[in-house]
Parts: sequence; structure tokens; C-alpha cells
Amino acid sequence: MKTDIKERMNRILRAEAEAVLSIPVTDAYARAVEMIVENVNRRGGKLVTSGMGKAGQIAMNIATTFCSTGTPAVFLHPSEAQHGDLGILQKNDLLLLLSNSGKTREIIELVELARNLNPQIPIIVITGDRESILAGLADVALFTGGAPEVCPLGMTPTTSTTIMTVMGDVLVVSVMEEIGFRVEDYALRHHGGYLGHKSKEAVARTDSES
Repeated sequence: MKTDIKERMNRILRAEAEAVLSIPVTDAYARAVEMIVENVNRRGGKLVTSGMGKAGQIAMNIATTFCSTGTPAVFLHPSEAQHGDLGILQKNDLLLLLSNSGKTREIIELVELARNLNPQIPIIVITGDRESILAGLADVALFTGGAPEVCPLGMTPTTSTTIMTVMGDVLVVSVMEEIGFRVEDYALRHHGGYLGHKSKEAVARTDSES
């Protein structure tokens, strides 16, 4: 008999919620946040995120969220980096690399290429394997906790991408708080759509109350 969709949904929700709650909370987050604030918000560099496949989609989302909250960021495709896009790296930039296995060939190669161009570039890594090659190359490594994927095959990135998204949110919100990012700053970056309208309303209320 087929599993009831509600039963399946509850099982998946519980598994992913437990995986999020099992993310290791370590001092590495404070170091990662300080690196981002120092290099981007104080020295004028930018955060360059990268990942391959599904992890790359999460890395792209993290970059756009940072951009909208006062920290310039850009996504660099690891394969395109080998065909000239590596030139986007400049002084004071830092890398945020995502790989659940920590063994993704294109990301490992990106580290080598980036350090050939700028030997001092700081690197933050999000990975599920503490002993991986990528973790060993990082200045700061943030670990997902290694929860199994909810995919019935145990292969499709599902739980791992959820966790990476949450970890990205932790970094974004922490940096926002460190730099004192305000709704006025948000409104300057959002001029269209619902969020643009909502942020401008919030600014107008603040002005009327002052």
C-alpha cells in the first residue's frame, strides 16, 4: 500500500527539522563573520561564493541575499572560473565555498587557482565532511553535521541543501547585525516589487515617528 502523502510529509519535515537542529554550533561562525565583515564591509572587498550543481544554486542564493543586506557578493561558477571568470577576484575578496562531500573536483581546483592568483585570499567552507580535502584547505570550515538525505535513494541533495541554506542565513543575519544594517539601508537596495514597497513604508513610518 502506498504511503499516505501526509504521513510522508510529516516524516520528511521531522527529518529535515532534526537535521537543522543538529548543525554543529561552533566558534567557527564568529570567525567566519569577522572575516566577512573585515574584508568586505571594512576593506571594500567582496564575498565570492561558489559551489557545483545543487550546492552551487545555494551558493548563488547566499550571494544574492548578502548583496541585498549590505554586503557585496557575487557567485562564481567553478567551471567558468577556469575559462577566465577567475578574473573577478580582487584585493580583499574572500571565498565562501559549498561542497557537501568536500571532494568536489571543480571546487578543489578553484581553491588552487584562486590561491595562485592571490595566495592570501581567505577561504570559508561549508561541508558535511570534517576530514575532507576541502575542509583541510579552508581558513574556516563550517560543518553541516552530516545528516542523511531524505531522498529515498539517499543520494539526491535534499537535506544537505536545506542545511546549507540555513547556515547561509546564519552568516547573513549575523553580518547584518554586526554592521548595523537598517531598514533605511534595505530600502536603498530595493526599489521594486513587494519588498521595495514594504521597506519604503517602514522608512516612512520611522521618519514620521522621529
